[in-house]
Amino acid sequence: MKFSTSKLELQKALQKLSKATPTRTTLPILGCVLIESAEENTTFKTTDLEITIQVVVPSSLEEPGSAAVPLKTLLEITNELPDIRLTITVNNKNRVSIKTDLGEYDIMARPAEEFPSTPKQEDIAELKTSGKILKEVVDATAFAVSRDELKPALTGVLMQISQDKITAVSTDGHRLVKYVRNDFKSEGFSGEIVVPKKFLLYLSGQLQNQEVVLSIGESHLTAKFDKDVVLTRVISEKFPDYQSVIPKDNNKKLLVEKEVLLGAIRRVSIFSNKATHQVALSLESGSIKIKTEDPEKSSKGEESISAKFEGDPITIGYNAEYLKDIVGHVQGEVVEVELGTPVSAALFNSQNQNEDSESLMLLMPIRLND
Repeated sequence: MKFSTSKLELQKALQKLSKATPTRTTLPILGCVLIESAEENTTFKTTDLEITIQVVVPSSLEEPGSAAVPLKTLLEITNELPDIRLTITVNNKNRVSIKTDLGEYDIMARPAEEFPSTPKQEDIAELKTSGKILKEVVDATAFAVSRDELKPALTGVLMQISQDKITAVSTDGHRLVKYVRNDFKSEGFSGEIVVPKKFLLYLSGQLQNQEVVLSIGESHLTAKFDKDVVLTRVISEKFPDYQSVIPKDNNKKLLVEKEVLLGAIRRVSIFSNKATHQVALSLESGSIKIKTEDPEKSSKGEESISAKFEGDPITIGYNAEYLKDIVGHVQGEVVEVELGTPVSAALFNSQNQNEDSESLMLLMPIRLND
């Protein structure tokens, strides 16, 4: 195999591909990028057995072929080179030569046959959507995905797709996010899948306003955009019934400026216990008092801010880290909160919803120390 390409094209591709290269693995081949040269383009592919990324790099081909090349070394030398062309050659003994005007560098590759094959899927459906819409769906929900591998269904985002909208739901047991886009067209497909967080975060980092083609299969999901292809296995475990935990009878209502509330929580939480991150919100007509205390370090913090509150006064405790996440993801300038009791879930929303989207976030309280 022998081809040449520009440093910038190669660098951009390798940076994308590194997202599917495990930092630690017992399989050395997973630390390699599979390079396959044919005709006018060269295809680069990496996998961590959960997601697979394939990128096409424009190149000048002299001799077709394939090899699995250590990605870390290839990326490091590419990062250090100025904007010049590289010629990459692999001989029949899997010796890789990287030649530039500055010098020549040699490393050992592995046979292409050792690289894991990409799973083949029989598509149930293929649909096209806007990268901008898909990115907004991911950004609105991925932050609340669980890290608990013992609950596989919660380590992804539930995507419920109908002909004229998509509903995305994520939860970690402490918070829950439901995000609906009414401008998502599925071209006749209806169904639901649970998509792993890693795949979604990769898409969020790559998507802008380009068209994305989603291929939905029994066990895998593929996204194609520009000249890139990203494939992931979908989570087979059933997502829990999230509708049953959304309270319907919260009778207290809070309206407060988002940045004012967020700033107060950030400042006060500095003095909270580092294990519980506990803060207390005391709500009454016209104001919120946010306070915390950490007896272990003899520290405490307290702030009062103006707010509009309807209902009987209530004091409720939250994990400040979760509370900051929820408030920070509310769209718009004013946060609307519906509350029930000090031990029941509160619903967070934007006072003014976008006509194309609906967002609902739930946060469970924590029991306050006496």
